[in-house]
Amino acid sequence: MTGEQAEQAEAPDSTAVRVALWRAMHVQVDPPPHVLEDDIGRQLAAPDDDWRRRPDMDPHATSGFRAAIVARARYIEDLVAEQADRGVAQYVILGAGLDTFAQRRPEIASRLRVFEVDQPGPQAWKRHRLVELGYGVPDWLHLVPVDFEAGGSWLEQLAAVGFDPGRPALIVSTGVTMYLTKDATAATLRQIAGLAPGSMLAMTFMLPTELVVDADRPGLRASQEGARASGTPFISFYAPQEMLTLAREAGFTDVRHVSGAQLAGRYFADRADGLRPSSGEDLLVATT
Repeated sequence: MTGEQAEQAEAPDSTAVRVALWRAMHVQVDPPPHVLEDDIGRQLAAPDDDWRRRPDMDPHATSGFRAAIVARARYIEDLVAEQADRGVAQYVILGAGLDTFAQRRPEIASRLRVFEVDQPGPQAWKRHRLVELGYGVPDWLHLVPVDFEAGGSWLEQLAAVGFDPGRPALIVSTGVTMYLTKDATAATLRQIAGLAPGSMLAMTFMLPTELVVDADRPGLRASQEGARASGTPFISFYAPQEMLTLAREAGFTDVRHVSGAQLAGRYFADRADGLRPSSGEDLLVATT
């Protein structure tokens, strides 16, 4: 990396790093079977040696968050494999952060054109780290920098690097909608609904506090306070029916709600250690 490139690169935000470290913690502190095995995000982030002593990594206090993060990642991964088997050949990750699907599952990813969309600074940082760690950036993986704050069009940027809007695609957005206004999310839904028939969107959204299980409300409030303190407050929450209505109004023909409880039942049933995801974040899955 040249000096100029180093100046343009900037480390990912604390939320992206925390999510990557929680995925690594699952493998390090929870007994098998592991819902997801991902230590590559930790390698990319390269935290200090005492990272496991951080308060937000406490293995007991944050177990529900850790489980929720690996549950959604595993669900998305299963969805990608399913869509690839259907013949969908384009996979777009909006707000990719420290996503490591391409590095962990090259046997699936190499059958696709994978497009990771993120802000230019963190994207340049990630490219450098992938090369530095020996993973590289294969020709089927496209790191697409988009300056959302400057009004950059992610669809135009995708098309510029080979995305074909006339062919079906899987679009995924996890851990993003709570930071965006509802108008911004509605606009994104309209753009995706205009893609080729057979395209699919999987998007997470935060539930209002009153719809969260009582036992999980203190954790949700702590997350909100932490996000506000770090300068990236949660600003949008959705009841499931509201999100389904938004998607229908945007033009999707088939919409469904996948709850955190469904993911818990799918991936955490019968665990001897009692590990279960916290509630508070659900998924919209919508098809054009």
